[in-house]
Amino acid sequence: MSVYEKLEENKEEGHVDFMSKLVPNIDKKTIIGVKTPAMRKIAKDAFGTDEAKEFLEDLPHKYLEENLVHSFIIAMIKDFDECVEAVEKFLPYVDCWPVCDQATPKVFKKNHEKLLPLIKKWIDSDHVYTARFGMRMLMNEFLGDDFKEEYLELVAKKSGEDYYLKMMVAWFFATALAKQYDASVGYIERHELESWIHNKAIQKAVESFRVSDEHKEYLKKFKEK
Repeated sequence: MSVYEKLEENKEEGHVDFMSKLVPNIDKKTIIGVKTPAMRKIAKDAFGTDEAKEFLEDLPHKYLEENLVHSFIIAMIKDFDECVEAVEKFLPYVDCWPVCDQATPKVFKKNHEKLLPLIKKWIDSDHVYTARFGMRMLMNEFLGDDFKEEYLELVAKKSGEDYYLKMMVAWFFATALAKQYDASVGYIERHELESWIHNKAIQKAVESFRVSDEHKEYLKKFKEK
């Protein structure tokens, strides 16, 4: 049974409408209506099989859920170089935030030195979701022990009018304010981010349980009108 057939077998009535509201920028006809746990199981069952290898090569896919299963399979690849090859083959076809955001390759965590140049390249891409993926990997992997202040500038200087690109910049800085407050608060104090991104980053930081009440009150003072 193909991935598509398994997805069809797991579709749920009403879920197409739910997903189309969450992902308004893709055609509703490309949504089958399958919930994430079922897709993760399909990916897990397929991983390592000849069918999965063929599926990863068969691009572009037609349906949102096929792309999600694709991303879940990639996230399980244990060899770094093989994983990166699969990621780079897939990124040009990523066309919405769930496919971009829901999976993170586990092998990235142990390969930061090799990953960083790739992240920089992805962020520099003109393709919205390649850039968004790069920023999300930087956020996930480099706001902890391997953090350097220069990484903030990689995201701060990323420009573009796409809503999902700008939202990722805001999300990154809200997370930086939670995890690397002293290094990142200057971007807010100096109003270095575009006004919409600036306000959204403050909003998301204020909503975060990881940011102290004291920091939240301070950040609110910098909201732009």
